[in-house]
Amino acid sequence: MDGILSFLRNGSRSKRSVNYTPLGGEHDGADAELDQDPPSMTSSTELLPPREDRDFDSVRRPIMWFDYTVFLVLGVAMLWAWNCFLAAAAYFQGRFRDNKTILDTFQSSIMTVSTVTTLLTTLALSHLQRTAHYPRRITCALIINIVVFILLALSTILFTGISAGAYLAFTLVMVLSTAMAAGFFQNGLFAYVGPFGPIYAQAVMAGQGVAGVLPAIAQMISVLAIPPRAPEEERSESQQGPTKPPEASPKSAFAYFLTATAVSGAALFLFFILMSRHNATDKEARDQPNGGGGSSHPIVDELAEPDAIREPRKHTSLLTLLRKLPLPAFTIFFTFALTMVFPVFTQAILSVNPPSTSVVTRPEVFIPFAFLVWNLGDLLGRVVCGVPGVVCRNPQLLAAGAAARVLWIPLYLLCNVKGRGARVDSDWFYWVVQVTFGVTNGYIGSSTMMLGPTLVEEEEVAAAGGFMGLCLVAGLAAGSAASFLLSL
Repeated sequence: MDGILSFLRNGSRSKRSVNYTPLGGEHDGADAELDQDPPSMTSSTELLPPREDRDFDSVRRPIMWFDYTVFLVLGVAMLWAWNCFLAAAAYFQGRFRDNKTILDTFQSSIMTVSTVTTLLTTLALSHLQRTAHYPRRITCALIINIVVFILLALSTILFTGISAGAYLAFTLVMVLSTAMAAGFFQNGLFAYVGPFGPIYAQAVMAGQGVAGVLPAIAQMISVLAIPPRAPEEERSESQQGPTKPPEASPKSAFAYFLTATAVSGAALFLFFILMSRHNATDKEARDQPNGGGGSSHPIVDELAEPDAIREPRKHTSLLTLLRKLPLPAFTIFFTFALTMVFPVFTQAILSVNPPSTSVVTRPEVFIPFAFLVWNLGDLLGRVVCGVPGVVCRNPQLLAAGAAARVLWIPLYLLCNVKGRGARVDSDWFYWVVQVTFGVTNGYIGSSTMMLGPTLVEEEEVAAAGGFMGLCLVAGLAAGSAASFLLSL
């Protein structure tokens, strides 16, 4: 381990000064010499462009690709836990099949416990800024997820004879734990990534998009691997009573949960390397005779300082942040609140063609494929924000775009909802609606998360990142609650 860390540290020190752009726009002596900035841009802060322009210029500068990859993996790990619960829905149906009430309500219970707990946790952490240790919050979240999914994996092979009620209680405790971890993750990671620059916030958002695509692919593969039942078997079961819910193999659920453990473990390992690299480089800079006064930003390398000498940071209230970021706060909240209607429609819309037409028109394949289409669009919208000149920097335009997404609801209603017939008799129309709704979610959400921290003072960057994460979680919670009111 020491050899690996030493190699990664030494391999990046020579590039650190060129690739890293301080948020304040001022370079120390070494940076100025390497970057060859014009004297007019470094001699006086009065001649610097607006702060958001300088921060977005970092998107066009060379990227520290190892750092970008780590933040991408952390973004994947942030949402992997939630998507793992979704992917294991068929397994939970098998565990709850003996209790119809639990079988009908367990998904709503998981969604409610998860979103409310994450919101409350994020809200509480947002009030604890002065002595907040953001890397420790990220580490804590990853460790919780590792422990939880090890327990869930073991539950697929141990104590399989317990009642549905007892297993529901166990499952909800696990959901509660991962939701608290998500709150630590949201608050800690968006605050920690803020000083690195907008492009690294985009990496986190892209990672979240990847976490949505992979489970959808896994679900389709698992469905296609099982041949459809013979018509005679389906008629026989329909005569005996209601069709039982599909059950997933315990081995598949075991693999799902161990995969989540592996993802969190890999993210934790890479995060430790990331902190080690930056702490080693900052220590080297401080030890130089003309080292420029230390680290590039106090949030980035705060683990290098013992808690006893680390001074509390300036506290910025949520109300103050809301006053400074009204449009970004509305945009991120409304974008993700509205997005929560898409699972409701996706579960209900069927192909306009008979199931016998092709394998894709079968409901058990068509619905997962629709989730995949939406998530691919979402991922595309997040990824393009990393292209110079594509990311939107206008808060008014982003807010207008978020509000305009309401138009997608009537577009969904034109499709074949619950097999009642479609106003537009084409599956391609539905795919276009799905992918564009996903693209707008990824693009507007990522652009806003990148923009928010650039609109405040440097000492408020971390707090602004955490605040934007809070708005995102609040939007998801509000959208989840509102989705129950949508009757299809």
